[in-house]
Amino acid sequence: MGGTRRVARGRNVDVRVSRGTAGAVADGGFKIALAVGYLVGAVPLGRLLGTPVWLMAVAGVVLLIGGGVELAYTGSRSMRLYTRLMIGYDSGWVLAALAGLLVAWRGGGAGGEVWMGYQVVAQAAFAGVLIAGGSSRRGPG
Repeated sequence: MGGTRRVARGRNVDVRVSRGTAGAVADGGFKIALAVGYLVGAVPLGRLLGTPVWLMAVAGVVLLIGGGVELAYTGSRSMRLYTRLMIGYDSGWVLAALAGLLVAWRGGGAGGEVWMGYQVVAQAAFAGVLIAGGSSRRGPG
């Protein structure tokens, strides 16, 4: 476990951040950065992926909100829940990317839509589980 020192009301306070917490914060932050990229580059990315601009924009908004939800609930949900959600989401992300590549490789035009559609649905579900309650944080796990 890493730790940092900060001053709170004239006293030194030892702040410890677990690897799990750091990973959850990084995951939420990455999704926010990705969302900004999708929103700013919706037209050229949509063209590159063969995806409608509206889907790129929806994916950007959902990832922006979902990443914010992840950051907001980091301290109040168990890291076990976060870890399971991140593994599930990222595994599905890889599978959706591979499915999209396969569709494109076989000459279909919906490969980008498969990949972007997955991100919309899966991130909404991820955030929904966190908002609905999941496990509250109790101790280290």
